[in-house]
Amino acid sequence: MTDYYATPTISSELGRSPEAAIDRNYLSRGGFVPPLPSIDGVEVRRLVREFGSPLFVFSEQDMRGKARRAKEAFGNRYKKVSFAWSYKTNYLNAVCQIFHSEGWLAEVVSQFEYEKARKLGIAGKDIIFNGPHKPREILEQALSEGAVVQIDNWDELNLIETIVEKYKKPAQVGIRLWFDCGIRPIWTKFGFALANGEAARAAVRLAKNPKVTLHTLHTHIGTYILAPEAYRVAAQSMVALREQIYLETSHLVPCLNLGGGIPSYSLLHGMPKPAENVIKPIEEYAEAITSVLNMLPEKKRPLLRMELGRHLVDEAGYLLTTVIAMKGHDRPAPTTADLSARAAKEWQIMQEDSKRGLLVDVGINFLYTAAWFEIGVWPSRLVNTQTTPTRLYGDLCMAIDVIRETVDLPILDIGDVLTLHPVGAYNFTQSMQFIDYRPAVILINREGKPELIRRREILADINGPELMPAHLARR
Repeated sequence: MTDYYATPTISSELGRSPEAAIDRNYLSRGGFVPPLPSIDGVEVRRLVREFGSPLFVFSEQDMRGKARRAKEAFGNRYKKVSFAWSYKTNYLNAVCQIFHSEGWLAEVVSQFEYEKARKLGIAGKDIIFNGPHKPREILEQALSEGAVVQIDNWDELNLIETIVEKYKKPAQVGIRLWFDCGIRPIWTKFGFALANGEAARAAVRLAKNPKVTLHTLHTHIGTYILAPEAYRVAAQSMVALREQIYLETSHLVPCLNLGGGIPSYSLLHGMPKPAENVIKPIEEYAEAITSVLNMLPEKKRPLLRMELGRHLVDEAGYLLTTVIAMKGHDRPAPTTADLSARAAKEWQIMQEDSKRGLLVDVGINFLYTAAWFEIGVWPSRLVNTQTTPTRLYGDLCMAIDVIRETVDLPILDIGDVLTLHPVGAYNFTQSMQFIDYRPAVILINREGKPELIRRREILADINGPELMPAHLARR
């Protein structure tokens, strides 16, 4: 007998993913995939007939419901709360206006987004200006129009102090902080460090400058934060800094801004389903933050501000796409009459290399988040056949264009419509015109009526900014 001992290993055939056993279990797959025939009462196939495929669809009802629930979650626990809509998450005009009509301010992170908010009629005083790069031109406009400019770095602080020298009234500013609250990675790219005293030095300097009013201490601890407790730690850290500033300058910063990062009910690749078992409800995040602020004497309680994006809009967004071809399936699927359950299970294992493939008319250039999130796929009709491991290919002329590496789907036909969901956060704003035109976008309003809010791109939209040198122009 040898003294050497090697730990048991799992063979590659069985796989190592959390769902590996499920993938090999014939009986776990169920008899069919539930269809998604309609969105807010509007038939999916009707939407494709009227507006074309692919097609982004947004639910006004869902967005308003999320906004109101968030307001109640925080407002029922704390009296002084303000909310801002994160433009970068989805800056479609109609989407932004829905949240503004619910009383949400605009949170922007660039000159483009600031100008977009102003074009939508949002006053400067109702805009929060974040981001690591704010050119002087837009800084001067934002400061003069009363926006709260949340300062990211020392160079920006120096520039702002130069700009406001000529002002008669103090400009509204905030500063962004970063610190360790137990979440990894720590977003050290943005703002001033708290632990080494940098944030305190910047805040005290601003509090002593008569040309500015230090309105806000701001942090954004990350994205898709699954632990509400991290926000409790963040709130405690900001309250402590606020008290330090007060003791040094007698200025009590009126607003604490905890940013965003609260997740939607979407799942990262490999996470166990359902999402409701992984994602905490927004009420737990509200409790974590407000429990800290409610411990302060009532006269010293700040305005609490949140900048939400993903949580509000992700589930409101759908992408409809049509099956255009079958790929990589070299044998017909067995029926229950052909094979026993054990034999069917073995057939599925052996079919891994020749997995059924579906080619659809949309690519990953419109699905930026598919790299991280396991976007759900639903057929528009009930197909009561044994589900099969399927690879979902996009329509780009690129090998990496795979929307889902594996998803259980029934046997579908060319022309069948699939719904990808949730896709409301970041996918449209980060979509790129590559190989094909970006699709149309519709909104299903509160009355259940579909309305076009962005038409499909045409060649003139793409060629518009281009200029042709005279010597290259065709004569």
